[in-house]
Amino acid sequence: MSVSFDEKVAWAYLAVAVLGYAVYLILLGVNGPGAYVPLLIGTVVGAIVANILARIGISIANPREADKRDQRDREIKVFGERVGQAFVIIGALAALVLALFEASWFWIANAVYLAFVLSAVVGSIATLVAYRKGLPAW
Repeated sequence: MSVSFDEKVAWAYLAVAVLGYAVYLILLGVNGPGAYVPLLIGTVVGAIVANILARIGISIANPREADKRDQRDREIKVFGERVGQAFVIIGALAALVLALFEASWFWIANAVYLAFVLSAVVGSIATLVAYRKGLPAW
């Protein structure tokens, strides 16, 4: 079975999100919560760069597929993004509640970061499931 370009990109996005957050948690455990700002910034920037490089690498490995998208690919991409966006909203609400209760910036920043990671992970999984099982019939 052939794997589409967008499905390969979704796999890369999922892997980078999981590995990037794991690196953050490990480094946070080693360095302590006082070092969260540079660690958070570093892992977010690193994940963005890794995703860009992964997409470039996938494009170089499959140059003919890089620009081919049909209606199904577009619908699956939108579906995955919508599923993932729910976690961004949940994270924003969590950060708002934490701010209202005057929690430390550490907890607010980590709630937002976790929401972004969950958005990427769940959105990627939804995309990959849609490629394998099809889009849900509403």
